[in-house]
Amino acid sequence: MKTSLQFIKAPVKSCLAMLALASVVAACNGPSKSTDTATDSTTTITKTIDTVKGGTPDSVKPKGPKPVWAPDINPQMQAVLEKLASYHDKPIPQLTAAEARQNHTATDAVMDVMKDYKIPMPVMKVDTMGKDIPVTGGNIHLRVYTPQGATGALPVIVYYHGGGFVIANIDVYDASAKTLADQVGAVVVSVAYRLAPEHKFPTAHNDSFEAYQWVVKNAASMNGDPKMIAVVGESAGGNLATNVAIMARDKKVQAPVQVVSVYPIASANMFSTSYNKYIEAKPLDKAMMMWFTDKYTNNAAEAKDPRLNLVAANLKGLPPFTIINAELDPLLSDGEALAGKLKAAGVSVDRKVYNGVTHEFFGMGALVPQAKEAEGYAVSQLKSAFGK
Repeated sequence: MKTSLQFIKAPVKSCLAMLALASVVAACNGPSKSTDTATDSTTTITKTIDTVKGGTPDSVKPKGPKPVWAPDINPQMQAVLEKLASYHDKPIPQLTAAEARQNHTATDAVMDVMKDYKIPMPVMKVDTMGKDIPVTGGNIHLRVYTPQGATGALPVIVYYHGGGFVIANIDVYDASAKTLADQVGAVVVSVAYRLAPEHKFPTAHNDSFEAYQWVVKNAASMNGDPKMIAVVGESAGGNLATNVAIMARDKKVQAPVQVVSVYPIASANMFSTSYNKYIEAKPLDKAMMMWFTDKYTNNAAEAKDPRLNLVAANLKGLPPFTIINAELDPLLSDGEALAGKLKAAGVSVDRKVYNGVTHEFFGMGALVPQAKEAEGYAVSQLKSAFGK
């Protein structure tokens, strides 16, 4: 039987896992800075292969006991964390930003667990192309995902990846963008905003808004509907997506029809309930958040700037929000606080917390059941906003 398999672009170690799983030769990118993403395919990247019946997420069994800080962690999530620990990378707070970008990612761990259990990748009929656009002080890269065979003007999602404004890139978060394009039936534009410490605050925020403005002006050229644009982001990207909505309001630019903010960085308070409870959580802990803040900000006072400390921002008049949180995450309280402040400002908010999973779970739908549920929730919210 023949089928199509859509690959997640990821660092080299992930590529090895995919090669073993698919038994084909595919071009993979090594870890790169945000602007070093000029290898996007301008044609379909779907590969046709012979499939072999493999395992399922239910077959995944952790090797050790549950972490002390996560007694309720689900088995697939625990297996991902065990795989991530098996690489023996140095903790990010002990590294420079350049060194930290070479560490394995949660994407690597997911791919390797799937290889270990012979779990096939889901089929996603999405094509990609790359586009460089000018922004104040330089250029940034966009990756555009388009559902195959789509006709007519499609809704558009502008997507912002995570990584604390310092690490990761659009390759690492490829699965999230691809899933949204495939399941929503939308053009997804993933933004490679410039990273710190090479580009300090508020560069990532300004890049993100300028990218959104570019999409509004150029959506039609990508088979997109310029009146049906939403923004989605994870972690730092969840902060950026929220800020794009705020900046659109303030600058009287067309507002997004929906904001989906996944475990956003939303508060300067690192002594919240969840920060205290999950101070040593993985793959994100308090020490990493302190490191990210130090690398992105020019001084300690900037951490309280309302663009970072969203709970202190003017949130009135914003479009509807969807907030997704993981239970086992220092940023759980950030999402809760942001949802409360949005509701107090009269903004429509839907929020769900997924138990048994950690930061970075979104995008792991091929392996982690709660991630599949969260992705489905985001897809449903976006479709509703798009009138689909």
